[in-house]
Amino acid sequence: MIYVLVERHIADTMESTYDVAAQMALEAAHRAPGFISGETLSDMQRGNHRYLLSKWRSLHDWKQWYYSDERHEAMNQLNPTLSDFEKITLLER
Repeated sequence: MIYVLVERHIADTMESTYDVAAQMALEAAHRAPGFISGETLSDMQRGNHRYLLSKWRSLHDWKQWYYSDERHEAMNQLNPTLSDFEKITLLER
């Protein structure tokens, strides 16, 4: 089992647009093989920073999702709302 931490910086005035697109992306991830759980978190000190912590059955499952057409489509909706590239950290226990 692995955890994936995604950090995103949202462009000014794009928070509500980001939140809608991010929710749709998380719903798509829920349908991906190997997805166990996920939650979104907001930075209390920097309102335009968001984090997504997801749990996957394996690194292979995460990579399948990462390179999937579904994630690519979701990122096409998210990328215009971001002020920088997302940062992804892979974690294990």
